[in-house]
Amino acid sequence: MTALGLKEDKAEAERGRVTAPLLIAVLGALCGMFVFGYNTGVINAPKNDIKAFIADVYRERWGPDAARVDPDNDPFESMFSYIVAAFPLGGLLGGFFCGWLADGLGRKGGLLLTSAAGVLASLLLGCARLAGSHEMLLAGRFLIGVCSALFTSLSPMYISEVAPLNLRGGLGMCNQLSVTLGLLVSQLLGADFSPVQWDLLLGLSAVPCLLLLAPLVVCPESPRFLLLSAKRDQDAVNALAWLRAAPAAHVRPEIQAMEAEEEGAEPPMGILTLLTSAALRRPLVIAAVLQLSQQLSGINGVLYYSTSVFQEAGMAEDAAKNTTVGVGGIMVVMTLVSAPFADRLGRRALMLVGLVGMFVCSLGVTATLALEQYVAMRALAVVAVLAFVVLFSVGPGSIPWLITAELFSQGPRPAAVAVATVVNWAANFAVSIAFPPMQKELKYLVFAPFSALLFLFSLFAAFRVPETKNKTFREIADSLR
Repeated sequence: MTALGLKEDKAEAERGRVTAPLLIAVLGALCGMFVFGYNTGVINAPKNDIKAFIADVYRERWGPDAARVDPDNDPFESMFSYIVAAFPLGGLLGGFFCGWLADGLGRKGGLLLTSAAGVLASLLLGCARLAGSHEMLLAGRFLIGVCSALFTSLSPMYISEVAPLNLRGGLGMCNQLSVTLGLLVSQLLGADFSPVQWDLLLGLSAVPCLLLLAPLVVCPESPRFLLLSAKRDQDAVNALAWLRAAPAAHVRPEIQAMEAEEEGAEPPMGILTLLTSAALRRPLVIAAVLQLSQQLSGINGVLYYSTSVFQEAGMAEDAAKNTTVGVGGIMVVMTLVSAPFADRLGRRALMLVGLVGMFVCSLGVTATLALEQYVAMRALAVVAVLAFVVLFSVGPGSIPWLITAELFSQGPRPAAVAVATVVNWAANFAVSIAFPPMQKELKYLVFAPFSALLFLFSLFAAFRVPETKNKTFREIADSLR
């Protein structure tokens, strides 16, 4: 195909619009990201009730003495921490399988299987109290962690492959919007739940799993997967025609553009082959560092510490908790507001604005914690926390997943997303383990390490991350060579 013909096909492919079928497919895939967000936040509110349940199980199995607690060694606190940690551990394991699942069953097929497993995990969580088994909680949290990791890789991959070129950024930003909605819903439900309903609270993650199954059953597989991986040309044309709500003849230019992009591109490969490929080392490093910048930014620490900061600023306990819920609402609103700018200002610009702004705000949080004896500093602490969350939502919250799916051609993309997912969940697990002792030892300097990392990540984004706005996957790959 000539260069002129490729440009004409690209121009035709760029003239995409949001159709009802495309919206159904995207909303179905986004339910998976909602599951991840919901299960990230849902475990916090019922902590004391779950510990009481574990004590009841011990008492019923081994007698009254088994439920006695040594203040220096609380076995129920330890068991609860295992239940919490099972989620990122499951996510870490799930990351290794997402590439295999995406290649073996397809993007849609992988999402459907993961959704069914998510329903099973939710049933384990929701029925644990009825069955009198804290082991079911442990297994359910681990399995829902596996599912969440698969969702965080398969959903962005599917959306990036079904979206028109000119809408890929905005629709890709919706991944983080769905995550923040899940977090907000879990916070709202957790704030008012009845202690006797904690099992229902955990089991509700079955709802978005079922909501994913319903629309995706009628949606097609990714046209890119059908065309370039499965070699089912006519099925790819039919799938794209359905998504674009157009006759098959009208989507031929987009199909031809996909084929042209893959001429001379890398073949399908596994994780080990990808890791040893010199040609793909640069995009892989970029994807991994962007994932680290999301988890090592300190966002989880800020959310964890926000209620204490608000209380130290003079808020009553209930007001501080409600403000923390408001933080979740701010994340939703700012992600929604910033989504259109991914295709206007560009991915790299949003990422850079977010990282630099978070670096400044993290310094502000540290300063206000150090000078908390001054009333004015307490008020500034609230402002710094809110600004930190806003800036995270602008870029680092969503851009890493979007760019990771864009940096690679069809062949290595599943393996690359798998590596990125493992890196993300490993960093997530590390922060969840390290932050409490850091808070205890470093006190008001707890965010200083995150400030240093944010500075380094900002430099990396400025000098190493390419702009992928309105570029085909092939153009992005060529620019990195």
